[in-house]
Amino acid sequence: MAEAPAPAPARAPARRHYRVQLRFVTEEQLFAAGPLSLPNPKSLRLEVHSAGEEADATVTDADGVCVFKCSLNGDTECCCVGKESILISLGYHSALLKFESHAEFSAFSNTLKRCRREEKEYSVFSQRTEEASAAQYFQFYGCLSQQQNMMQDFVRTATYHRAILQNHTDFRDKVVLDVGCGSGILSFFAVQAGARRVYAVEASSVAQYAEMLVKSNHLSDKIIVLPGKIEEISLPEAVDVIISEPMGYMLFNERMLESYLHSKKWLKANGMMFPTFGDIHLAPFSDEQLYMEHHSRANFWYQQCFYGVNLSSLRGAAVDEYFRQPIVDTFDIRILMARTVKYTVNFMDAEEADLHRVEIPFVFQMAQSGLIHGLAFWFDVAFVGSLVTVWLSTAPTEPLTHWYQVRCLLQTPLFAKEGETLSGRVLFVANKRQSYDIQIVALVNQTGFRSGNTLDLKNPFFRFA
Repeated sequence: MAEAPAPAPARAPARRHYRVQLRFVTEEQLFAAGPLSLPNPKSLRLEVHSAGEEADATVTDADGVCVFKCSLNGDTECCCVGKESILISLGYHSALLKFESHAEFSAFSNTLKRCRREEKEYSVFSQRTEEASAAQYFQFYGCLSQQQNMMQDFVRTATYHRAILQNHTDFRDKVVLDVGCGSGILSFFAVQAGARRVYAVEASSVAQYAEMLVKSNHLSDKIIVLPGKIEEISLPEAVDVIISEPMGYMLFNERMLESYLHSKKWLKANGMMFPTFGDIHLAPFSDEQLYMEHHSRANFWYQQCFYGVNLSSLRGAAVDEYFRQPIVDTFDIRILMARTVKYTVNFMDAEEADLHRVEIPFVFQMAQSGLIHGLAFWFDVAFVGSLVTVWLSTAPTEPLTHWYQVRCLLQTPLFAKEGETLSGRVLFVANKRQSYDIQIVALVNQTGFRSGNTLDLKNPFFRFA
């Protein structure tokens, strides 16, 4: 997923329904000898209406009459009973809810944990992410317009469809986990390939729309939507395949790859991951127009009489700020001055901590003489199936995707002759804003001239608009 700068409207309340059996018990009954059976059990409807970090739970009978209602929040007292029941304490009396399936029990448990804020202190996600960043992120992806933007990326959607359907033997009769399912489109592809069951995990409010699509397509017996973060939810079983679309600009932006790697705790020993590995490519480029254009953006601050105010003291700070912005756009490959360097992340083997600090050393042999204005980046991911390997590429030689390509300018251009070498490193350092600080150091070995830059991947400049 690649984040765009547009704001999102307020998060819509989410509703979920479950089939349960209900019994009210007293403290004496809880401590009495013998099992807590449900006499003359009837199937009831439990509706959970979530709004932010709180929810209302209502149980109704076949006639729609409310037989039980309570609020779920940080003060809710509850515990699990067995593998499919939850006991909610309401003062002297308690309500025992028995769910029809372990999957529904797990989904309700995840909602309960979120409302009781049990996950915040311990969640890997909450430890690595500022609350403000997470709120903005999930609000953005809760919009159907953003889901549409990604789904209408033909290269993205068609490649996933092809990778899953052409490797149907890897999905037939298998249990699948869809991490960050969004609209649930990849979950539908998995079912089309023959998956027995799909757990579709989504932390944004778009989970309610995924649930609506599942029901309207009559696949509630196949696809189970679990609202929540993969770091905080529970699954009722291990899975055979994990599918996800966790890529951001420059592959790493948004840090969803870490959530994708985290999900491996639910993967069976011989399980598969789609995508399986990712390559990030980089190459030096020459683009005098881009460099001057970026510089000229700061000319506004060169004014010495802006409504009577001298702004020129801020021009240096403005130039520094603009040059910290990676540039998201596309370009003609003829601006590239050397063959690319590739860095691979194998999602089957990598751990979350491997992505906290990613260092990519490079040595380029210059194919032409000229000024080096910066480094260009793009990525590919591979879906390695039993029948075929399918590639999704964001290279400038391939059809354009919503990821485009990204260019990082050097603060000072470097001159190099054909045959000379440019060496250095690119260092990605993860931050709590779900992104990375990028440090680039480059040296022309034959002359000793060096340059570099420090950039903020969270704040790119969208030049394509």
